[in-house]
Amino acid sequence: MHDIHEQAQSLQNELYQALTRINFDNLKRQLVELNEQSLAPDFWQDNLQAQKVARQQVSLEKRIQPWQTLKKTIQDLIELSSLQDDSLLMDIKKQLQSATDDLQILKNELKFNGPYDGRDAILTIYAGAGGTDAQDWAQMLMRMYVRWAEKNGYETKTIDESAGDEAGIKSVTLLISGSFVFGKLKGEHGVHRLVRLSPFNADNLRQTSFAKVDVLPKIAEPDEIYIDDKDLKVDVYRSGGHGGQSVNTTDSAVRITHVPTGITVAIQNERSQLQNKSAALTILRSRLAQLQLEQQAEKVSELKGPNEQVAWGNQIRSYVLHPYKQVKDLRTKYETSDPEAVLNGGLNPFIEAYLDHNLDK
Repeated sequence: MHDIHEQAQSLQNELYQALTRINFDNLKRQLVELNEQSLAPDFWQDNLQAQKVARQQVSLEKRIQPWQTLKKTIQDLIELSSLQDDSLLMDIKKQLQSATDDLQILKNELKFNGPYDGRDAILTIYAGAGGTDAQDWAQMLMRMYVRWAEKNGYETKTIDESAGDEAGIKSVTLLISGSFVFGKLKGEHGVHRLVRLSPFNADNLRQTSFAKVDVLPKIAEPDEIYIDDKDLKVDVYRSGGHGGQSVNTTDSAVRITHVPTGITVAIQNERSQLQNKSAALTILRSRLAQLQLEQQAEKVSELKGPNEQVAWGNQIRSYVLHPYKQVKDLRTKYETSDPEAVLNGGLNPFIEAYLDHNLDK
């Protein structure tokens, strides 16, 4: 029982180190302040501000509660193990192992320290150089991310899709929803390169194809990223995408341009102009939020247009199917000789390697 007591104390020390790292006491103070604000008599007079505070409360409570519960569990285990009652030994061992596993899960979440890491992700794939092969490669990547989401219990919704000329897709935008999805997928942002024997070439020659993956945090609330209506140019046009006869015969597609930065978002998948506009505004806010982080600007009004050409040259990973089999991340140097598993959604080793690589940066 003495050894179990020491293990529980060691686990408590490990927990306290993690709590110090996330500044746990400060998080609790923030929650107390928000709770006090919500009790004020005039709290709901400013409805937008009240909703913002309420969201912050829920977010902080979700973050604090598991740590608080684990802290109490470990303290209880220390007290029980100090009783030197051998009849409790098996039960304490099980609880200690469970607490150890819970702490490891919470410590893994410390890797998600960005301001939007807990958000859903808006993931867009663009076919690059390589014609039909590149458009097929873009579709292969879409399947990879959809399968990854399924394996991890996340929800996926297609926001917009543009079919390829002969096969595959020119582009697709997916909304992937779940816990820390953006934090996990943000490392996928960049150019993905495929080398294989082309199935679209009569001579079956080796072909190199490129596709760009763009990953954004979902910013749905207008008060999170304020956009002045005067800075927007909204165009409505006839949809040419999927969705049935009623979509294709109405001016439901929407293109929104943020004039100061030149960022343009076009959506045509939804059935109504209103739905397409709402989806386009969500993506626009998300792009502006990402740009704000990249350029370290305090206000949206300070942002400069994104340099798409530089982003396009940002190759991050190679997928080789011929003459040998290998997937290699060019940043972390993590690699595997099983590309089929990766393309079937086995991305977690690459995601973990990227998070570990960037943890202390």
